[in-house]
Parts: sequence; C-alpha cells; structure tokens
Amino acid sequence: MPVIHVTNRAGQKHTVEAKAGANLMEILRDKNLDVEAICGGCCSCATCHVFIDDAWAAKLPARSADEQELVEETEAYKPNNSRLSCQVKITDALDGLVVEVAPEE
Repeated sequence: MPVIHVTNRAGQKHTVEAKAGANLMEILRDKNLDVEAICGGCCSCATCHVFIDDAWAAKLPARSADEQELVEETEAYKPNNSRLSCQVKITDALDGLVVEVAPEE
C-alpha cells in the first residue's frame, strides 16, 4: 500500500497509507486533512487544491485543461506544483508522494 506524506494547512506533517486506485482527494478528505472537496471530485471547484513536492511533480500526468484553468484561478497557484487532488490517481509508483494542502481560498 503506497504511503503519502502530507502537510496540512497548520503545518502539521502526517504520513498516511493510500489505496492504489483511489484519488488523492478521497484519501485527504477521509483522513480530515483540510480538503473540503465540495464538488466531490468532479474537477469543477478548487477546494482540493494541493502542492505536489518538486521531486514528485514531474512524475504525475499533465493537468487537463479544466484542471489547469481551475488551479490558475486560485490565489495560491504555483505553476509547477499546484494540482487538484481529485485528479491525482494513486498508484504504487507514487509510494512516498509528498504533498502540502494549499491555503483555503
């Protein structure tokens, strides 16, 4: 089972197990790690915005046009690191993934 290292909005670090095949948003939401996920993972809001650590950003598939538009509209947008966690599917290759939950908008 892959492990994810998460820093929440308060700066607290957590290590959580993640089921391969789930999306990152589900894992963060279920562990109460500051992800609201208002749209339920439909890529229509940005309440699951996270920053992917530089070492992992290039290992993820590129953002879709919809995801790109949503993260660019956030105040905390980071071109190389901003992702919607609902669009990040967990695989065994992401074991050790490091993410930070973006500030609330």
